[in-house]
Formats: sequence, structure tokens, C-alpha cells
Amino acid sequence: MKKSLFSIILIVIAASGLTFNLFMTTPVKTAEAKTQHTIIGPNSFADLVDGLMPAVVNISSTQKVHDPKEAPGFPEFPPGSPFEEFLEEFMKRRGQSGPVVPPSSLGSGFVIDAKNGYIITNNHVIQDAEEVRVTFSDDETIEAEIIGNDEKTDLAILKVDPTKKKLTDVKFGDSEHLRIGDWVVAIGNPFGLGGTVTAGIISAQKRDINAGPYDNFIQTDASINRGNSGGPMFNLHGEVIGINTAIFSPTGGSVGIGFAIPASIAKPVVEQIIKYGRTRRGWLGVRVQKVTEEIADSLGLEKEKGALVANVTAKGPAEAAGIQPGDIILKFDGKDIGEMRDLPLIVAETEIGKAVDVVVWRNSENVTLKAEVAELEKAEDEGLLETATQQAGEVIIDSFGITIAPLTVGNREKYGIGDDVQGVVIVEVKDLSEAAEKRLIEGTVILEINQQPIKSPEEASKIITDAQTASRSSVLMLISYEGDDRFVALRFQ
Repeated sequence: MKKSLFSIILIVIAASGLTFNLFMTTPVKTAEAKTQHTIIGPNSFADLVDGLMPAVVNISSTQKVHDPKEAPGFPEFPPGSPFEEFLEEFMKRRGQSGPVVPPSSLGSGFVIDAKNGYIITNNHVIQDAEEVRVTFSDDETIEAEIIGNDEKTDLAILKVDPTKKKLTDVKFGDSEHLRIGDWVVAIGNPFGLGGTVTAGIISAQKRDINAGPYDNFIQTDASINRGNSGGPMFNLHGEVIGINTAIFSPTGGSVGIGFAIPASIAKPVVEQIIKYGRTRRGWLGVRVQKVTEEIADSLGLEKEKGALVANVTAKGPAEAAGIQPGDIILKFDGKDIGEMRDLPLIVAETEIGKAVDVVVWRNSENVTLKAEVAELEKAEDEGLLETATQQAGEVIIDSFGITIAPLTVGNREKYGIGDDVQGVVIVEVKDLSEAAEKRLIEGTVILEINQQPIKSPEEASKIITDAQTASRSSVLMLISYEGDDRFVALRFQ
């Protein structure tokens, strides 16, 4: 997989809100239209920030670290043993005779419920923490407990004792109707400096940065740095419309490209964690892929839209509803699926147990099916999601650094492979692997291995394993890519 030249760095910010009149207007004439337009901008953020600062907290978490001498495999000696004295001297010379300092993490957060003491932050800020402390804008620090967390959206809920401090909270706002160019304000704890305010605009929406299955980030140019993670992004009404989580940066510092989890995604996650101690997401039981222009054209769809079903989980809601691989899901519970990544978000937010209409494109016409939404977390506990991977039939060949899969309808459409071609398809090639060195790429079909026709990934894996067991140094493959067949020898690493 190709990696960005920029690294994704997790971050933090926080705040609280009231409504203020912060605007000034200036008439401006444009040369082309020669008409007057009004430029609207804030005169000052000061009044807004005054009302928000008390709700913003700095978060520090500490992980427990044992003495190196207590580590597994470290030699033990009886008290008074000369070896014990030798060991103590050895540790001193290595500079490890003093107390072990546990690693810590700094981030931001904000109070969402003053009455009950609930605070929101990023999961990565408190992950694996043994102790968590929150520091308020008046520098008072209070111990906090972790109520619950969600790795998929990188959110966590903390709780402090509201009787120990008078708290000020902020509320979620509407992130669904933001516009590119809208002003935003962020308050957080960059580099552990404490309450810091930055401002900017909404630069883009619905960004997918491959951080998780529900990526739908708001992009901003408000300065966000390390330590801002978990803090809120505010509109000019003092409402939280995003939770700052990541940045793109070649240096580790802000370059004006920051990302926030929209309030529309964060709010139900927060409510579920507070109510249940965990998330309860809807689950359909399908693996989907993007509908390209070529796929849409080949299936008689007017334009590329919806989510193409590549695989259906055994015993899942989709299978019970009659959804099949090759179907394109166009609507779910009355909501249009404009693109593939819309479906997981819509399904996740659907009430568990609800019977919904699912409109699919099949045989050049719309077909309406009825599906009952199940619980994702329950399916994970029961191992049904693993079954989906097994059903997909993907097999990893570590010796060559490739992942191979059967030639399903979805894979044929995805890679443009004709129905007359038989074999298995390479769906992933690891960097610096033997396969990469021999210039194999995704979409390459393996027709034969050691002159034996291949019908399934399992069959291919067995032939390769048998060759390795027989002390062969390599295998000979007949491969095909875009109709061009050739032999290639791959050596065992």
C-alpha cells in the first residue's frame, strides 16, 4: 500500500460555549461582477473565549512501569548473594539505579456534563493509562476515572467528582450544516503549554484519512499541534462541532492541516458510552467496496454511486435479507448511499433490532429487501466478523509477501478480470517483499504454480507449502495481468 509523504500525528484541543455578536461587515466591489458583496468576519474572539475556557481541561495520563529487575526473564538472586551486589553496581553504571519514571501522555479534553462530571477526550490520550488527571483553567488538578472508550472513533469518556469542583460544560452543535469557510475556534494544550486558543476556518469536510472505519473528518487550518488531541472545535456560537484528533505534518508541528471528528459522529458514541459503558453500533454483515465508473457502467448503473457488496457474512442480517455479492446498495433505511463509505456510518447509527428497507441494484433494476439490523459489538464477540474474512477466502503468503483471494464477482469487477480467466488474484503486495521485487502488483492473477492450475487460495497455499517442505528454493508461477501472461520465479525468503 502506498504511504503518504506526510505522517499522521495524533493531537488535542478543548473548550465551552456561549453566543456573542462578533461580526463586522465591509462592502467590497468585485472587478468582474461590479456588484457589492459583504465580507463577514470576527472583530474579536475574546468574549467567546472567556466563556469557553472554564470547560476546557488539560489531561495527563500515566502508565505503570515495573522495575527492570522485575521484568520477565531477568535473573533473580537470593538476598545477600554477591551476584546481587554485582547486579546493583551494573544497574548504577547503566544509569538505572534511580526510580523508574513511568511514561506519560498529555492531551486535551472538555466537560460535556457538569452535573455528572463527564469529560470527553481522545482514546489515544488515555490508552493503557493507570492514572488520569485533569487540570482546569484555574490550574486545579483532579483525579479522573475512565468510564469507557471507543477505538474505532478514537473517543473516550472520563469522569471527575463534581462535588470536588464547580464545573462548566459545553454542548454539541450542528456539524451537518457546516460550510467550507466558516470560522472555528480551538482551545487546547499544545506541547503541554496549557490553555491555548487558535482560530481558523473549515477547510474541507468528509475527509477520509484512513484512521478508522468511520472516517468523516472536518478539516481546518486552525493551528493544532501535539497535545491538542481530544479538545473541541467550536463554532462562533460556542458549540462543539468537532473534536480535534489528527494532523498532517512533515515536521510534527502545525502546517495548517488539522482534522476533527464531527459532532454528529461523536455525540451518539458519547451517549452510548455514558449509558452502557461501551458502544452499541448497528451491523448489516457485508463487506463493501467503491463503485467505480467502470463498475457502474458494466452493471448498467447510470453513474457511480452506492456500495458494491463484495462479501456477505454467514448468519448475518444481510444473508437473512437475501443480499448477495455483486449487489449495489443504493438506499438503507430511506437514506441514499452516495458513496461506499456512507453505508458503514448510516448502519452504525441505526437502532439495533430495527427492520429497515434496503434498496439494491441487481440485474439492472432496483430490488427492495428487508433487513433487521444487528449489534456490531455482539457480532465481534461471537466471531462472526472473522467468519466474513474467512468467507472472503483471502490467504496471506508470508514467504513472498502477498495476499491472494478467489476470483469472486466483486474481484473480477474491481480488477477488470474476464470470466474466462481462472486462478486467484493478488489483492496486496508488501513493500520490499520478494513479490514486490519481481514487480507483482494488486490485480495480478496467478494461473499456475509449478505447472499446476490454481483454483483457490487454499490450493495455492498448499502447493507453496509443499514446495517449501521439499526444500525447494523457489516456485514457478504463471501469472496474468491485463491479458499479458508470463512466468515468474519467486524465491523463498
